[in-house]
Amino acid sequence: MSLSQALDVAIGLIVVYYLLGSIVSLITQLINETFETRGKALEQYLVRLVGDKKIDDLINLPQLQALRPIRYKNLLSVFSSATEPKKIEKVPVAILVNSFFDISGLTANGEMELRQLAELVDKMPDSEGKQAFISWINQGVTNIEDLRVRTTAYFTGLLDQAAATFRARARSFVIMLSLAITILFGTDTVQLAQNLWQSADLRAIAAAQAQMVVEQEGTQADVSDIVDELEKYSIKIGWWQTQQLPANNAPVTDWVYFVLLKVIGLSVTAMAVSQGSSFWYDLLKKMTSPATSTSSSKTSDGGSSSTSSSSSG
Repeated sequence: MSLSQALDVAIGLIVVYYLLGSIVSLITQLINETFETRGKALEQYLVRLVGDKKIDDLINLPQLQALRPIRYKNLLSVFSSATEPKKIEKVPVAILVNSFFDISGLTANGEMELRQLAELVDKMPDSEGKQAFISWINQGVTNIEDLRVRTTAYFTGLLDQAAATFRARARSFVIMLSLAITILFGTDTVQLAQNLWQSADLRAIAAAQAQMVVEQEGTQADVSDIVDELEKYSIKIGWWQTQQLPANNAPVTDWVYFVLLKVIGLSVTAMAVSQGSSFWYDLLKKMTSPATSTSSSKTSDGGSSSTSSSSSG
């Protein structure tokens, strides 16, 4: 077994994983922006903080309105350049704390008597934020600055939870989409590895494509361009068109072996693609860079030794 040949096969597999991962990334980004999934995840936690009755008052504060991202209104707006503000996706914790104090009537107050503070908090709508304030007041915290410090720590944790919620949902979607894309293209890692191993031309295509991806620092192509790149490996939409099925009169064991390898191959591809295009790009960069790094280090060493020789002379 040739080590360089095995390395070329690995590079070819990584290129395909990267291309399929790019399709998943493009579709995921489109879905997230169209359905505002990140903004909805954040809004769920903001509702927990201020309650259903106050959420509009919070979001409509000028400092929060300024954080709304501007994007196309819909898929067709790319042709008309029509844009609109979308749901807030990220809020700095300091701005959120100030906003919460604004709608609660605490901003203009410094030191308050316990009774005044309790009456003000009692006017808040039922929410987790209100319950937190009640708990702190019961502990004897009545200084506004002390409350602000505690609120900052509390909100920081909730914003982290909101981000984690979005990532978990996005991860689940990526895994399901990776499986769907793998089945759609029928990209079987076992079969693809065999094809790469047997075809020097295919390995050469993969090596050239890997170098191009690294030099361009990732592909900026759309889905149709990526599909064209995949076709170089005989990977096309409609996997059933390229399958080499056992003969109709083949033994049952041949069919079992075929199905088993197919399931393994598709499963490996789906798991690999779900790691994301950036993961495979970084790995591809590391695998294709050593030659350049070695040559440059040799040049550097040669230059320094030449310099040393000339100095000693």
